[in-house]
Amino acid sequence: MAKVLVLYYSAYGHVEAMAKAVAEGAASAGAEVAIRRVPELVPEDVAKASHYKLDQDAPVATVDELADYDAIIFGAGTRFGTVASQMRNFIDQTGGLWAKGALVGKVGSVFTSTATQHGGQESTILGFVPTLMHHGMVVVGLPYAFAGQSGLGEILGGSPYGAATITGGDGSRMPSEVELDGACYQGAHVAKIAARLAG
Repeated sequence: MAKVLVLYYSAYGHVEAMAKAVAEGAASAGAEVAIRRVPELVPEDVAKASHYKLDQDAPVATVDELADYDAIIFGAGTRFGTVASQMRNFIDQTGGLWAKGALVGKVGSVFTSTATQHGGQESTILGFVPTLMHHGMVVVGLPYAFAGQSGLGEILGGSPYGAATITGGDGSRMPSEVELDGACYQGAHVAKIAARLAG
């Protein structure tokens, strides 16, 4: 049984919803799954004034626990075409793990959200992949075997690089059923590959 960590940052709950779907998919493939989030960097009064979702269930992760898993699926929203600084800040603290090679051979995967269709989903995920590769991780995306991402009947997030959702400029759009299905598929896909590698 593979141990899978779903590690996310979510300001408004969109990525949190996707993280739960990713975890559901990983668990459906037989993995032992943990959901954690990275710490918020925005002062609490500013976060409240900006209507951040501060009642998230997932406990805050520690850097050292990353080494305990066979796979880590990272999720964070896009900020100007790259990963949110809260996730970047957390990852920038993993130098000790890198020095020990603690993540070498583990599976790494990424999902995201953007406000618009062309808000940087692919650039965010592809921009995060070098970090995974520097850690020696095996990168896994969302293959076109998940047929949902090929549909043209609605506006959808997602690509072969990873699941994604589109929130709308005002953040009012939550992940669609197809986008959640893609996240679930990605979680299961990662868990299966991690189990093979761990075995």
